[in-house]
Amino acid sequence: MCGRFVQVLTIETLKTGYGIEATQDEITDSYNVAPGDYAYVISSNVPNKLQRYQFGLTPNWAKKPMYLFNARAEGDLNKENDPDFKGDMGIVDKPSFKKPIRSQRCIILANAFYEGPEKEKLNQPYLISNKNGELMSFAGIWDTWVHPDTKEETHSFAIITTAANSMTKVIGHPRCPAIIPSGLEKRWLNPELELAQVLAFLKPYPGEEMKAVPVSVQIKDPKNKRQEISIPVGDTLTSESAPVVVKKDLKLQGMGTRKKKKDPPGWQRTLFD
Repeated sequence: MCGRFVQVLTIETLKTGYGIEATQDEITDSYNVAPGDYAYVISSNVPNKLQRYQFGLTPNWAKKPMYLFNARAEGDLNKENDPDFKGDMGIVDKPSFKKPIRSQRCIILANAFYEGPEKEKLNQPYLISNKNGELMSFAGIWDTWVHPDTKEETHSFAIITTAANSMTKVIGHPRCPAIIPSGLEKRWLNPELELAQVLAFLKPYPGEEMKAVPVSVQIKDPKNKRQEISIPVGDTLTSESAPVVVKKDLKLQGMGTRKKKKDPPGWQRTLFD
C-alpha cells in the first residue's frame, strides 16, 4: 500500500518537468499527505493544469464516500505479491476501477512516500525517494462523485500499486506505487491510449534508482504535516542494503516533543530537489 507521501512543489519543476503554469500562491506544501487530504494531480481531463483532488477515490456510482486510496494493479490476483507475477492485471475488472483505468487516469506528484515493514507498518516508517532527488509521478486513477443530497461534486483519486521492487523489499514491504517513467507522463494521461499499452506501465519501478531513510513515528499522525517529520533519524538504505531486521525492542531516537527549529541549511534541497 501507499497511504502517505510528501508533496513539496516548485513553480520551476511544474513548468519545466510537466508544462504546467502555476503561481506560488496556488501551491501548499505537505510533508504528510494522508487519505482524505487534498493533493495536487495532473489528470487526463485537463492535462495542462494543476488540480487538487481528494486522496481516496469514491466511484461515481457510490451512495457515500469510500476513500479507496490504493488500487492494486493485479486486482484480486497475485495475493502473494509475487514481484515476478506475469498474470492478468485484475484492475480492469474491479467495479471501482475498470472505467477509470481505461479513460480517467492521472499522475500524482510526489517527492517521496512513506512505508514500513509489512507487520510494523508506520510503527517503523521509512521515507523512500529517488536517489537523484527528482519528483516522482505516481500512476493514478480518478473519478467524480456527486453528493446525492447537495449535488456537490468531489474529484478524487487512488494511487495504483504493484508488487514490491528491490527497494521496498529491503524494508520488508510487499507493495510499491506504480511510477510513470520521466518523459512518458503525457502518454499515460492520453485517454485514447489502448488498454494493453496502459497496463504495460503497471510494473515495479526500478528499486536501484531509489533510497530510503528511517524517519520519526510522528508520521503516524495524519494531522502532523511539519517538515521535521521527514528528517532522517538513521542511515540511508538502498536496494543493495541487507534486509531490515526488526527487533521487538527497537526504538528510534529523536521522537520526543521539542521546540521547532530552523531547517538545517540545504536540507530540503538535499532530500528532495
